[in-house]
Amino acid sequence: MPFEKDSLYANPLGKVAAFKFDASVVDVFPDMIQRSVPGYSTIISAIGLLAGRFSRDNSYCYDLGCSLGAATLAMQQQITAENCRIVAIDNSPDMVERLQKTLPPNSTQMIDVICGDLRDISIKQASVVVLNFTLQFIPLADRQRLLSRIYAGLLPGGILILSEKLAFDDPRQQHLQSDLHHLFKKNQGYSDMEISQKRTALENVLIPETFVTHQNRLQNIGFSSVEVWFQYFNFASMIALK
Repeated sequence: MPFEKDSLYANPLGKVAAFKFDASVVDVFPDMIQRSVPGYSTIISAIGLLAGRFSRDNSYCYDLGCSLGAATLAMQQQITAENCRIVAIDNSPDMVERLQKTLPPNSTQMIDVICGDLRDISIKQASVVVLNFTLQFIPLADRQRLLSRIYAGLLPGGILILSEKLAFDDPRQQHLQSDLHHLFKKNQGYSDMEISQKRTALENVLIPETFVTHQNRLQNIGFSSVEVWFQYFNFASMIALK
């Protein structure tokens, strides 16, 4: 089932609707994410390596907000632990339906795909939990509770991989990093109008926070160490160790 080039915002829209992960986004999502998130492929590859390093026998690895399963499949390729299952969760029925149709044969032997609100999912016996550009779409008031539930469900020595678009306290840095991201997307072929309309669609839908905010919250929850392992402009991926 082929995917299309992202041209959702290529024409002027009288009113830009709030962004949502519906069928129109699913059709272009691989192209959209590669052209919108600097370093995305590197992050996905590293998630696989980290899962191979931290996954344990008789445990679960969670991909929360799995979209079309890029992180899920990267983990599957690297995990060698015995009886280790991957639980891939997304609240978009369109994303889940497409993922189920495109999963490799026999993948259900290791991967469970669930359509549901990740805030309601039970996290248990987890060695690896991935939130790959997912937390930024969760309402601010719900983030602490979700992360606390993840921490409680992680095994000692387990890992949370958290990738996020970052905000910056210094207005100069915020302006610079936003401009650099804009230039990155222009270099990927997006027009100024596409970038502007997409930004409007994501306003109040994607709410970024600073790294210090993420770090302090995770450490207050109980994670012993929280560090950035990768950053490209205002997009970063963090490792939190239990």
